[in-house]
Amino acid sequence: MNKRILIAAAALMASAAPAFAHLNPQEHGSFAAGFSHPLFGLDHILVMVAVGLWAAQIGGRALWAVPTAFVAMMAVGFALATAGIDLPFVEPAILASVVALGLLVAMAVRLDAAASAAVVGLFALFHGHAHGGELGSAGALPFAVGFMIATAALHTAGIGLGVTLGRLSGGGTLARVLGGITALAGTALIFG
Repeated sequence: MNKRILIAAAALMASAAPAFAHLNPQEHGSFAAGFSHPLFGLDHILVMVAVGLWAAQIGGRALWAVPTAFVAMMAVGFALATAGIDLPFVEPAILASVVALGLLVAMAVRLDAAASAAVVGLFALFHGHAHGGELGSAGALPFAVGFMIATAALHTAGIGLGVTLGRLSGGGTLARVLGGITALAGTALIFG
């Protein structure tokens, strides 16, 4: 019996491919690399879902304006990086975005759609620049399309979660708790 378990375990390990959080864009500057990038970084997931949660808390035009502004400004940041234009404090701004967006959700801050879009757009500029800076010039367009679609999908998940929580008794409080957890996770990323 033990021999069979060992053989089965060895077969499973031999057939398993390693999991890579980020494909090397120099080798894989592709749609798949771009799409996978936001899905495997905790900072990416936290920010993108928080953007959706915050848009759902605000409601109205913010449901589409806030995530759209994020994706659009992320594309601008990406273009700046691939054009060789540097931005200061890219990584600190990305980490600050996790904390700030978590706090905006935790405090249920309600700005109008344009102001909310401007806030997320500023942070998105740095996220996009980081993507472009990691890529270099290898497969820029397919990579960008991939990460923009994955980002929009994470925003949509956040909106769906926020809308669902908004319909539940006590859901608003739960959304705020999730915002607080996001801010704490961002703080841990800063000091971790």
